[in-house]
Amino acid sequence: MHLANKGRALDIVSDAVDEVNKLKGQVVARWTEESKFDTEKDKQSFRKYEEACDQVKNFYREQHEKQTVEFNVRVRAEFKRTVHARMGIWEAMEKLDTLVDDSDPDTSLSQIEHLLQTAEAIRRDGKPEWMQVAGLVHDLGKLLYFFGSEGQWDVVGDTFVVGCKFSEKIIYPDTFANNPDSTDPVYSTTYGVYSPHCGLENVMLSWGHDEYLYHVLKKQSSLPMDALYMIRYHSFYPWHREGAYSHLTNAEDKRALVAVRAFNPYDLYSKSDEPVNVEKVKPYYQSLIAKYFPDVIEW
Repeated sequence: MHLANKGRALDIVSDAVDEVNKLKGQVVARWTEESKFDTEKDKQSFRKYEEACDQVKNFYREQHEKQTVEFNVRVRAEFKRTVHARMGIWEAMEKLDTLVDDSDPDTSLSQIEHLLQTAEAIRRDGKPEWMQVAGLVHDLGKLLYFFGSEGQWDVVGDTFVVGCKFSEKIIYPDTFANNPDSTDPVYSTTYGVYSPHCGLENVMLSWGHDEYLYHVLKKQSSLPMDALYMIRYHSFYPWHREGAYSHLTNAEDKRALVAVRAFNPYDLYSKSDEPVNVEKVKPYYQSLIAKYFPDVIEW
């Protein structure tokens, strides 16, 4: 009888483990599924840079002229030796709320509204908490604007690889003509300073909020790697949308590409949603923040 009871107990435990594993499998599959919140949206009305206002076009001209290898090496050295502020995630969101992104043709909403729109769209589609958190924080790197940036050109906008030939897949590619790297005998070549399929981890992307936040959070959060990929590459449109830089990517970047493409609709197409009631959702997101971040982060 004793052995029979132990056998039944073992079966119960085994069944419970199997059920957990099935649930885990469902979660992993679910976050990579196509977004549902945007099925009725006119996706052709987003990122229409050919119709963008002069402010957007002038922004990209300045960005493309000034994002050089020399600048990127210097600013990364400054990042490593400087702590600009110490504050928690929600405080950082509130500080960012005064910034309107000059590079974005799709919205003039405040940053906290965009962050909450993104997170709420992910939440409505039933994606896991860590992905909701990625949506909530993905643009917090724009705090750079308040930390001594040289303008918005080194904070926002699409990102691209520096140190090799500027891709024709970058928006407004002709505006790189006045960037000195475009005529450099090394930086203007296909591979530049890189080797074939060296991997994106080993290239320099143009400095801005994506790259900055990735380096801040990879050591100060418990977010999974897929969330960090979403944060680091969400503005890297020449790669994740246009297919550029395949000569530099490696096998690990294929995993990153899946993550970024799963995230991108929530970042891009939630911009037309109604503003979120901040006070209503604040307790929910503060509870998620507590799961993945320390109380204070060094920025």
